[in-house]
Amino acid sequence: MQEFSRRNFIKVVGAGSAVALTGIGCAPQKTRNNGKAHVVVVGGGSGGATAAKYLKKYSPDVEVTLVEPSATYYTCYGSNWVLGGIVDMDFIEQTYGALESRHGVKVVQDRVTAVDAEDRSVRLGNGDTLRYDRLVMSPGIDFRYDAVDGISEDDAERIPHAWKAGDQTRILRQQLEEMPNGGTFVMVAPPNPFRCPPGPYERVSLIANYFKQEKPRSKIIILDAKDGFSKQGLFEEGWEQEYGDMIEWRAASDGGLVEAVDVRNMTAIADAGFEEVQADVMNFIPRQHANRIAHDAGLTNGEGWCPVHQDTFRSEMDDNIYVLGDASVAGAMPKSGHSANTQGKVVAAAIAHELTDREPVSPTAVNTCYSLVTPDYGISVAAVYRFKDGEMQGVEGAGGLSPTGADSRTREQEAQYTRGWYAGITADIWG
Repeated sequence: MQEFSRRNFIKVVGAGSAVALTGIGCAPQKTRNNGKAHVVVVGGGSGGATAAKYLKKYSPDVEVTLVEPSATYYTCYGSNWVLGGIVDMDFIEQTYGALESRHGVKVVQDRVTAVDAEDRSVRLGNGDTLRYDRLVMSPGIDFRYDAVDGISEDDAERIPHAWKAGDQTRILRQQLEEMPNGGTFVMVAPPNPFRCPPGPYERVSLIANYFKQEKPRSKIIILDAKDGFSKQGLFEEGWEQEYGDMIEWRAASDGGLVEAVDVRNMTAIADAGFEEVQADVMNFIPRQHANRIAHDAGLTNGEGWCPVHQDTFRSEMDDNIYVLGDASVAGAMPKSGHSANTQGKVVAAAIAHELTDREPVSPTAVNTCYSLVTPDYGISVAAVYRFKDGEMQGVEGAGGLSPTGADSRTREQEAQYTRGWYAGITADIWG
């Protein structure tokens, strides 16, 4: 992969903003009742909100209902900035007013409790039923606590995952603030695949930045279920430069694989010789799979994820259902907010074409993952994807990676790009 530059960034963003737009126009919709088409979107995160907004852009006559249980959505990307004390919670807060007032999406604040594929309907927590012509599922992730002994979802207030932003973010931030100077923060990082591959490593970077300023005698240990991670060389270069020996990363094959957690004693029991690693604050990020509603709807495979036809993100299990975002199997595309955003546009275009009996276009998608090592030290990886041989594949030579050994001005520029990216993508999704 080539080194990342501002010129490459502009090319990548341009590719993403134009995804799936070719051939979109307004035409009468054909439905099973020859009436107004109704699309229900489940989940108001990056993928679902994008799909709802862009479907109304591509096909204004389609009735679009977005079902989301929370009136306020907190982005997981950006939540590490809260944990590092850089921003407050309201910075990552998103609401749905603009989707309704500006774009004509009907937003229902409730939870989908069941999907009846035969009847083409979903049941809500309040007992109501919504019928659909097409269903878009963007349910996100759930956690598999069963992979590690001794810890369960009931322990999340004492040992938070903070991998769904909101209350969990607040809990972990408070624990970090209360941790004594000289204490040990232990992160248990999950195996692949999981939401936001660089996320755990940005998290420890910004927590280290907070410790450096407020608790400089503290230590960070990462116990990893993997032998490598996204942007590893760039992160490790930044850690050494900015934090010295404060951060210790242990690979799975070198004592990092956690077999059990002693919640009461705040201890992780690692694989190698059953070493006990004591923590003052522990962040346990469990193994992941698609949200439970996707399992209950029969949309998952044996690994717990949702297989789709990757040119449209139509479910392999049901022709009237589309699945996108973290829950889907998307070829080379990572599970990230930017991936979900571009996939939402692909789905919107595919449904708009289908409802008007037009051939779908071959999709192009993009992903950019920015990370902060410090508030003024940014790194990134970007890629462009095209549908080829039945799956989304990376385009050779497109995108890039931040260079190693870059000067401070380059890192500062990437930190600025990081903030610009966040402002831009959240406006694109919820604005």
